[in-house]
Amino acid sequence: MICDEIIYYGHPNVLGLHPRAIEITKDSYLTKRGDCIIGINSNKACSDIDPKLKKILQDDQAKIKFQFIVEDSSFEVFGRGNRNLTLENKNDIVIRTTNFVCPRTLSVRCDRGSNNIPREIISCLQKKNTKGILTISVDDY
Repeated sequence: MICDEIIYYGHPNVLGLHPRAIEITKDSYLTKRGDCIIGINSNKACSDIDPKLKKILQDDQAKIKFQFIVEDSSFEVFGRGNRNLTLENKNDIVIRTTNFVCPRTLSVRCDRGSNNIPREIISCLQKKNTKGILTISVDDY
């Protein structure tokens, strides 16, 4: 198994309402317009992902598991890799339900957007100093 871990923190403006994306950012602020953003002050962005994992993420056949852990709760999302991923963005990570690719995109064709995250997790992330952990793993390589 190849995996990586990202630490991020909550913010009062976390909404988790977007049907097509989940985002984590290194930014230290969040407006209510960022309805896909569930965490700020992250320790990694796309460019910081483990190089071995990046190579796998750039494979169309890759099946990726994302686990969002917040306090005593967790939430899983499954997505796919894409050969067009550049994984160059130095600030953000976005996983998408669509096939849209840009430098911020980490995975496409995910089975859930931020609006599917359980509301108890979103409520926890609305507290400023709540710590979240995102694990990214691939089993089949």
